[in-house]
Amino acid sequence: MSSLSSSVVKSVLLHGAIGGLLLATANFHMDTPTVMEVTLNPQQEDKQPERVVSAVSVDQQAVEKKISDLKKREADKKAAEERRIRDLEQRAQQARKDREAEARRIKKLEQERQAKLEEKRRAEAQAKRAREIEKKQREQADKARAEKAAAEEAAKKAAAQRKAEEDRLKKAEEARKRREAEEKRKAEEAERKRQKALEEQMLREQLAKEQAARAKIRQQQVLSEVDKYKALIMQRIQANLLIDETMKGKQCRVNIRLAFNGLVTHVESLGGDRLVCEAAIRAVKMADTLPVSKEKDVFEQLKNINLTIKPNL
Repeated sequence: MSSLSSSVVKSVLLHGAIGGLLLATANFHMDTPTVMEVTLNPQQEDKQPERVVSAVSVDQQAVEKKISDLKKREADKKAAEERRIRDLEQRAQQARKDREAEARRIKKLEQERQAKLEEKRRAEAQAKRAREIEKKQREQADKARAEKAAAEEAAKKAAAQRKAEEDRLKKAEEARKRREAEEKRKAEEAERKRQKALEEQMLREQLAKEQAARAKIRQQQVLSEVDKYKALIMQRIQANLLIDETMKGKQCRVNIRLAFNGLVTHVESLGGDRLVCEAAIRAVKMADTLPVSKEKDVFEQLKNINLTIKPNL
């Protein structure tokens, strides 16, 4: 309500200011009517007063009409503003009524909810008491059944113990016989395994000696083949090596990596005379592919090799 009152006061003050401005403007125009200066010839001098009066009368009517229109528009605006304010007040009153009605409805719903909760609590308490009574009765019945079952179980257990003792003695005798037979069988099996292990050990030792001998022979063969292919590779590089007298007595160590078909995949200097190293790298690249063995174990020794290149001078 305070915001609506403030709006009304502001609107009234604004309308009063506009009305005062309009009245002041109207009075100014009325007090200082526009006089048209007209140059008349002698023949028209007798008609000049009539024309001046007519012009002043027309201006006065226009000003009064404009003031009337402005007053009417201001009155219309004021009436619209008053209607808007009344509408806002009515809406505020209706909103307040709606809030009060909603509050009453919520309060009623809360009271109903509390009543239902209380009813639910009473019902739960009754159900709990009923469950407790039922539980107690069930526990008593279970206890009686347990006591009866315990007595029956004790009788069964006594009979079972007697039978178990008889069975135990019988099984102990049977177990003794099986144990003796099993020990005998295990002793015989252990002897067979020992003999077999000795035979297998002898065979493994013999096989190991043969494999070692074959490996040694093969290693010698591989080393021989590796040396042969290194010589061939060196021969190919020397054939492509461009040399001069300044390289005499100098050398370069290079690393060469080869694909399975002898294709050079990488070559780099590992140290030595710069000119010899440059010439050696050029010679390897010119060769493109180098001799390699098709045997896998020989190729494994050749696929990544280090060679010392010495110009033949």
